[in-house]
Order: sequence, then C-alpha cells, then structure tokens
Amino acid sequence: MSVVVLDSVLTCPVCGHAKQETMPVDACQWHYECEKCHTVLRPKQGDCCVYCSYGTVVCPPMQNPEGGCCSRG
Repeated sequence: MSVVVLDSVLTCPVCGHAKQETMPVDACQWHYECEKCHTVLRPKQGDCCVYCSYGTVVCPPMQNPEGGCCSRG
C-alpha cells in the first residue's frame, strides 16, 4: 500500500499566488478561491478537481493505483 500525500501547493493561474493546502481524503474539491486575487478556480476540462489542475500533487483518490476518483466513477 502506498502512502497518500495530503499536502499540495495550489497556484493561481491568474495572479501566480501559491499556497500549501491540505486536501480532503474522501472527496474532490471543485472550487477554490485564491486568497490574493479572489479568482474562483475550477478544474480544467478532463481533471476531477482543482488539485489535479493547479496543485503540485494530485488529489488522494487519483493517487490510488486503481485510479478511482469521485467524478470518474
């Protein structure tokens, strides 16, 4: 069993502000508001959450070797 990484640095594509956040282990996060410019980030097309789109580490469900994520069933 592999270790799940829970911390990821989200970087706002609008202003470049980066902040380390702890990801939820049981759900994907579809919205995140940048604390600097207040842009609401949403996943890019094909990604399940903001961490997969803008983070340094993908969300815990995607770190699972079986690849199960909440929006991909």
